Amino acid sequence: MKNEVLMNKIKKESVSILSIFIVALLIFKIAFFKESFSTILGTVWGLFWLIVLPGFAIMYLWHDKLGFIERLVAGIAVGASITGISSYYLGIFGLNISNHTIILPIIILLVSVILILRKK
Repeated sequence: MKNEVLMNKIKKESVSILSIFIVALLIFKIAFFKESFSTILGTVWGLFWLIVLPGFAIMYLWHDKLGFIERLVAGIAVGASITGISSYYLGIFGLNISNHTIILPIIILLVSVILILRKK
């Protein structure tokens, strides 16, 4: 029952995240009107993939205590910090930096999902 409520909340907030993505895409297109749409799409997708999604997933551990906007704003800061610090230390340990943009968000998202599901 609790997982069902959580899944419904995640579906509802996924639509909100998608709409924020579209708004960010429009803002970037207005700000960088001379750039091609594919360049802007790649930039906004990169920001969401590297910072927003991992941070929001981490902040989902406190979904019952914090509202959507609070988790989103704090998640952006947390996502940037965790991704940056993790990338730095993985680079020190010898992992090629070109792989970080793919590997790190996936790892952060998987760890967050596991922690959320284990939280009682």
